[in-house]
Amino acid sequence: MSTKLPLPYSGLRVLDISQGIAGPYCAHILWQQGADVIKVEPPAGDWIRFVGVKRDEHSALAIQFNAGKRALALDARAEAGKKILFELARQADVIVQNFRPGAAERMGIGYAALSELNPELVYVSISGYGPDGPYADAPATDSVMQADSGLMFTNQDEHGTPRRLGLLAADVITGLYASQGASTALYQRLARKQGTHVQVSLFEACAAFQGSCFIEQAIAGKRPFAAVSAPNAVFATADGTISIVVLNDEQFARLCAALNRPDWASDARFASNSLRMENRAALYADMTEQVRQHPNAYWDALLKEHDVLHAPVRDYQAVLNHPQALHLEMVQQLEQAGVGTLPYIGLPTHPHHRQVKSAPRIGEDSIQILQQAGIDEAKIEQLLASGVVLQAKI
Repeated sequence: MSTKLPLPYSGLRVLDISQGIAGPYCAHILWQQGADVIKVEPPAGDWIRFVGVKRDEHSALAIQFNAGKRALALDARAEAGKKILFELARQADVIVQNFRPGAAERMGIGYAALSELNPELVYVSISGYGPDGPYADAPATDSVMQADSGLMFTNQDEHGTPRRLGLLAADVITGLYASQGASTALYQRLARKQGTHVQVSLFEACAAFQGSCFIEQAIAGKRPFAAVSAPNAVFATADGTISIVVLNDEQFARLCAALNRPDWASDARFASNSLRMENRAALYADMTEQVRQHPNAYWDALLKEHDVLHAPVRDYQAVLNHPQALHLEMVQQLEQAGVGTLPYIGLPTHPHHRQVKSAPRIGEDSIQILQQAGIDEAKIEQLLASGVVLQAKI
């Protein structure tokens, strides 16, 4: 659902010198809300471009988290590249970086140095474990962080086997928290003319995401990993699967009516949630036999009629075709250069949505970015000739 209202960050200059997902997603959220985002990456490209499902220099991950940005390919290891990066940083309103602790300072683009030149600078540092401490220099990939922060523990099955979440949850969660921190800092900047160094670590972000789980374990002595009510499970139907959930006795009565099972309503084994939990094997066996007799559409209509909590288990295409997704105009069509038409799902907050634009190729906007930064043509030609800057072929 797009809007014609003025975008809140229109005119905001964001320099994204991060790679991967967490930092780029933080910057991309700012882009969705109107900011002009310059993505700086090495001439070989951000490593996320070549991870997972990909075509040429675009991966699905790179497209989702970099759509709409302008791209500069710059070798910041070269002295000339460092000077260009410093000049871009000096002109930015917001900087997003995810170098290992101390790396930005060694490059001359740490918060302390830049904030002296621009006291209103919003500077976002994303790290694995924080700026200091015994794990500050430890590598922190998504899989490592899912194990180290409790995400695999909280996703263990009923047999106690830890499981990795099937998406890059640690990175995405951190990107969301980082964008919230950046937004808070931008309010501080507007209200008090004061800059902020926002620091976010994957470790803290993942722990915060699971905050209630830590409290549950503290209260109970251990955290339950099975469902806490019955029935509460996924059942096979004649043509798919459906999730059916009952949270209390009133809801169980509605399920009994929907399935025409008055015997369950009078069965002492199912008289309360605790008893249903104790006897869920027998209850699930009966439900499994009954539910598989009809297709998803039949059960969806019947359970809806009786106000029973349920949902068919949808694959991604079914989610894109969900009646509510269509009503909300939740999915934009992204015309990705070199790839084709792709479904794009942006921020779920309304009303500020930006029409999505193609994710850039490596160095797609290098010359334009340098020109706008005030670099003269002779210097630009020299940077291109030396390989310090790469401009994608038009």
